[in-house]
Amino acid sequence: MTGDVKLRFGKAIKEQRSALQISQEELADRAGLHRTYVSDVERGARNPSLESIGKLAHALDVSIAMLFTRAFSNVSAAKSPVEILLVEDNRRDAELTQRAFRKARIANPLQIVNDGEAALDFVFARGRYSQRRGKPMPGVVLLDLNLPGISGIEVLQRIKANPRTQHIPVIVLTVSRADADIRECRRLGAESYLIKPVGFRNFSDVTPELHLEWALVKSSNGSRDKNGEA
Repeated sequence: MTGDVKLRFGKAIKEQRSALQISQEELADRAGLHRTYVSDVERGARNPSLESIGKLAHALDVSIAMLFTRAFSNVSAAKSPVEILLVEDNRRDAELTQRAFRKARIANPLQIVNDGEAALDFVFARGRYSQRRGKPMPGVVLLDLNLPGISGIEVLQRIKANPRTQHIPVIVLTVSRADADIRECRRLGAESYLIKPVGFRNFSDVTPELHLEWALVKSSNGSRDKNGEA
């Protein structure tokens, strides 16, 4: 690789790593490479072998072709609005959340699943969501505790127990501050909790403590929602 190609390729590696919210150490561990090697590649200071490029692409859940496409295009994976995953089986509460985000003109994609199994399939890109392999993970998960089948607490436990997903901020949804499960959720790694229903104001109130400066992206258009409300 020439110097310019190395710099572009290193930037693509760093952006995809940032989009997945993993450290250089974790990327190196996934790829079976030394952290210094990964650091040099990202800085454009090393000419990686084809074998190493393949390892890095696999560790980043993208194809080699996709890495080079990003290296020579203006597409930035790290600057794309991150997805917010809402795990909520109560249709009315889900609709209230959607409405609140529309009124606040939040441009982040809001994905909704209604049970624990679907939540895990979405996060781990398996089953009905296997087509998500290679795509960035959700930037934050809003998790109702009272779910049919696999409980919210079990979903939280599985997300936080897996090295690939434990960095994802999880905000548990509860009907009361006195909910006995809140303490257990904190112990398992939940970053915060919200009293339902979720609105833009109470969600935005918790983002500073989560250090999610990128979590809420305002839409630039002034379009109204389907009910004609701004």
